[in-house]
Amino acid sequence: MKTGAKNETAFTLVEMILAIGVAAMVLVAVNAVLFTSLHLRAVTSEVVDAATPVDQTFTFLRRDLQGIVTPTNGTSKVLSGGFRVGSGLSSVGRSDPVAVEMFTATGALSASAPWADIQRVTYELKNSAAGAGQHDLYRSVTRNLLSINPPDVTDQLMLSGVESVKFSGYDGAQWVDTWDTTDPTSVNTNLPQAVRVEIQMAGAAKTTEPIQLVVPIDAVPRTNMVLTSTTGS
Repeated sequence: MKTGAKNETAFTLVEMILAIGVAAMVLVAVNAVLFTSLHLRAVTSEVVDAATPVDQTFTFLRRDLQGIVTPTNGTSKVLSGGFRVGSGLSSVGRSDPVAVEMFTATGALSASAPWADIQRVTYELKNSAAGAGQHDLYRSVTRNLLSINPPDVTDQLMLSGVESVKFSGYDGAQWVDTWDTTDPTSVNTNLPQAVRVEIQMAGAAKTTEPIQLVVPIDAVPRTNMVLTSTTGS
């Protein structure tokens, strides 16, 4: 009987080595792309998480400043309020100095809260437990402005890790760091034309510019003139 040899083909050792090498290079490239994408995602998430509290703070600041109530003449300024900016200001119900005090028509009306939409809002820095040189920015709200008892003040944490906050008003020619519409001796008894807010975050380099917000104020200037009317036949 004749035995025929079968013609079988197979990969050689060199071909196997080349195939494994090519697969290894592909896996290395895929691994680099994957880890780069994960790192970019983590960095983006950190940036978004860090910017979210700042955006929320500026949203509240812009809304409060745009709703400022124009102060009126006279000694009774419970509801008409005033606008005060400066260092070391004291506000009723606040133990810490405030950076700004304003009366703004941004209070939410509801059936369960018998208050008007006018509320007193202050922004102040309080010491943070995170470490020295860091503060927390709080927004404090007083709704019941006619209460004869000590006012009930609601504190809202806006931003952590703040080094300093500064408010200034624009009088039409320059930015003024001190503004008090309740002081009759002050030259700035009307609301400023615009308010600038500068927030310096803790840990930032000294060359880093503070985060800045400028809000135009649309208000009618008050006057000491007494309006009179005459009638005739």
